[in-house]
Amino acid sequence: MAKTVKKAAKKAAVKKAVKSMKNVYYFGGGKADGKGSMKELLGGKGANLAEMAGLMKLPVPPGFTITTEVCTYYWDNKKNYPSSLKAEVESNLKKVEKETKKVFGSVDNPLLLSVRSGARASMPGMMETILNIGLTEKTIPGMIKKTGNERFVYDAYRRLIMMYSDVVMEKAAGIEPKDDKGIRKVLDGMLHDVKSKKGVKDDTDLTAEDLKTLCAEFKKTVKNVLGKEFPDNPMLQLWGAIGAVFSSWNGKRAIAYRNIEKIPHEWGTAVNVQAMVFGNMGTDSATGVAFSRNPGNGDSHFYGEYLINAQGEDVVAGIRTPSPMNKWSKNTHSEHLPTLEQVMPKAYKELDGIQKKLEKHFRDMLDIEFTIEQGRLWMLQCRVGKRNGTAAVQMALDMVKEKLISQNEAVLRVTASQLDELLHPAIDPKAEALAKIVGKGLPAGPGGASGKVVFTSEAAMALKAKGEKAILVREETNPEDVEGMRAAEAILTQRGGMTSHAALVARGWGKCCIVGCGELEINLSKKTASIGSVTFKEGDFITLNGTKGFVYLGQLKMLEAGEGNNNLTKFLDMCDKIKRLDVRTNADTPEDAVRAKKFGAKGIGLFRIEHMFYGTNAEKPLFILRKMIVSKTTEERTKAVNELFPFMKKAIKGTIKAMAGFGVTIRLMDPPLHEFIPQQKEVKEQVCKAMGITMEEFDSRAAVLHEVNPMMGHRGVRLGVTYPEITEMQSRAILESAAELIKEGVKAMPEIMVPVVCHENELIDQRAIIERVYKEVVAKTGVKKLPLSVGTMIEIPRAAIMSHKIAEQADFFSFGTNDLTQMTFGFSRDDIGGFMGAYLEKGVLKNDPFQTLDQDGVGYLIKQGVKGGRSTKAKLKIGICGEHGGDAKSVEFCHREGFNYVSCSPFRVPIARLAAAQAVAKEIKTKKK
Repeated sequence: MAKTVKKAAKKAAVKKAVKSMKNVYYFGGGKADGKGSMKELLGGKGANLAEMAGLMKLPVPPGFTITTEVCTYYWDNKKNYPSSLKAEVESNLKKVEKETKKVFGSVDNPLLLSVRSGARASMPGMMETILNIGLTEKTIPGMIKKTGNERFVYDAYRRLIMMYSDVVMEKAAGIEPKDDKGIRKVLDGMLHDVKSKKGVKDDTDLTAEDLKTLCAEFKKTVKNVLGKEFPDNPMLQLWGAIGAVFSSWNGKRAIAYRNIEKIPHEWGTAVNVQAMVFGNMGTDSATGVAFSRNPGNGDSHFYGEYLINAQGEDVVAGIRTPSPMNKWSKNTHSEHLPTLEQVMPKAYKELDGIQKKLEKHFRDMLDIEFTIEQGRLWMLQCRVGKRNGTAAVQMALDMVKEKLISQNEAVLRVTASQLDELLHPAIDPKAEALAKIVGKGLPAGPGGASGKVVFTSEAAMALKAKGEKAILVREETNPEDVEGMRAAEAILTQRGGMTSHAALVARGWGKCCIVGCGELEINLSKKTASIGSVTFKEGDFITLNGTKGFVYLGQLKMLEAGEGNNNLTKFLDMCDKIKRLDVRTNADTPEDAVRAKKFGAKGIGLFRIEHMFYGTNAEKPLFILRKMIVSKTTEERTKAVNELFPFMKKAIKGTIKAMAGFGVTIRLMDPPLHEFIPQQKEVKEQVCKAMGITMEEFDSRAAVLHEVNPMMGHRGVRLGVTYPEITEMQSRAILESAAELIKEGVKAMPEIMVPVVCHENELIDQRAIIERVYKEVVAKTGVKKLPLSVGTMIEIPRAAIMSHKIAEQADFFSFGTNDLTQMTFGFSRDDIGGFMGAYLEKGVLKNDPFQTLDQDGVGYLIKQGVKGGRSTKAKLKIGICGEHGGDAKSVEFCHREGFNYVSCSPFRVPIARLAAAQAVAKEIKTKKK
């Protein structure tokens, strides 16, 4: 009840505010009511039009912008407008008429209008545009008389009918077309039939009479299909178009785009009403889209495309092949076509001068739309241009070099996803655009991969041995699959979330991976799998887009990741000069450590001892571990522990050496023991033989280890408390490795982390063991300056709450946000695939909390943990080692809360370096305001 009252009060406040506010802003003739900084109110397009028309005095067709607040009002008030809006629109329309010396609806001197959307953030192609508003049976003769070009007028009229019937009469009216045959598709078909009948290829080849006849047929078809007459009144057309643009804010594709781009749904769009200028008035007219720099590679030359005798929609529709703006814009499809520079040198020179002026003014690469009407240039809009990762990095570096922007601004110009593009292979966008998506899952590992389907780890390894690429397809993966996962080019699973076993391992390796593909059904006996109606068998090719979570049949063309990318190195070096947070890595092998150092990691924030039991050369230590797990007596266990010691020491020593000079945080064994109990009969028999016990005895001991909820069971510190000999062996392996390396002249800096602590007494118990072993190792090796740092992973809510007590026993905290999120939400991170999609789609949650840190709930616990820990030890070192350590928004949170470092998988290290620098740059930017 209180929530409903609060919502109603908010609506009433908005209604009152909009009524009393200015709802329409004029621009044109060297004047503008608004300016470029008013994007929240005028949208990006409206704000930039005001800036170009008013401050910069550029040739912008006059018009006006209806604010985003009117859009919010429109949706909050059952698609009604503020009472003052009609008068404001009419008043501003008079200004446009005065500036153009034309009259809207005049039979002698008609003014035509365009109506376009314009949100705060660019949403290209997601919302609607209607051109040529104002053409009616009465105004057409006057337009023909004024222009002397009957063909042009009927071309504009047929475009109006096509756009208006589609956008206003069908979509905005909520009409769902049958069999995917909307009115636009029907009218397009009619246009195609006329061209076929006449034997012509392009629209421009149709005569005035052809178009006049077609317009009449269009209007009859609109009446038959939609049950309404096409409006023959200019004002009805204008208000219909305005309402349709507001309605398109909540269209399906706009909502989907905002969900992907994380654009708030409450922002709303502005509506821009502007005097029409015409690029379709003949061979001395044109329209085009250009960029002040190449958005595909970052090249600093002016780049773009144009069409002679066309309107804006033609350039992006792909109906006609656009021509290149200049020699820098040519490609294999357009190299034979004349450039705008050649065809219209005067207009091109003016446009080139304007784009340079615009880039200098806005200090960024701009996307520009223009029209040339009978030789005269008009600027229709400019906005900050979209760009890929390669271009984003190139432009950032170039603009700093050109002193157009500062280094702080440069790091804010590159997004995490753009940087990620440079770090992984990807599917060729052209090939992907033509491919059909057959399945969708969670994008757990970035990049793209193509290979043959296999259903077992053995098959993946066998395929790799032949030099072929495999895609491992499983219901879900487990530790025994790791060799196959390593061998596979990519991984696809039916179950699991973003922090499931498959997702965590794949991300750590930078391997393409899709998890939680719920439609996937696997038939191991037949060696087939199906997604919906599509079936594929072992050996068939499939392609995965791990960045988007899409599955394709067949072998799509791939683009290799740019190795030795000098620009990437320069850009990340720039980030390092700005950031304050250190960036470490989660690494479990010397190979991972070396890779992470190449990516710029300054230490290891999480070395998981148990990962020595996975992967290459893991057979012997895993066999010994299994003996230790099923041991029933202290003697049996101690014997197995002593056998395990040399293997553990070798694994630890190699990784510390690889990360020489930097801290290495080694987490004591953490996973539930049941994960390592063998399931294969032959392995069980080998363990039984080695231990001198029967299969029945083995099964009996294994049954005792079964836990109802193993993630909250006998693991981590609990293992060390119950079996101190295990903690003793691990700490001895760590400290002896460090001591031996120091004697060899290697700077070793081990940090021992005790996991799953919830009470300070647990840490007291374990620290006593570690300190006793430390003294023994110092005495044995003679290394007096052996570093000793003992800390804990804060991953249980109670540990965060009681951090002031736990800090008395800890030298550092590392927040394990995977488990902390799991315990705080009560979500099993391996089972969220069944509901998380619906939660995100319905807006129950804005983000998957296992991907982006929940700053309200989990973040509150972290803040308490930091505050409590540092109230006890002011200089307590604090880091994060959960998957969030590689998420940009989460890194920014860690910066704000005063962390010393973040730690993430090797392939996410560059992303974390960027995010850490951006956190500083944003902080400085905020202080300057």
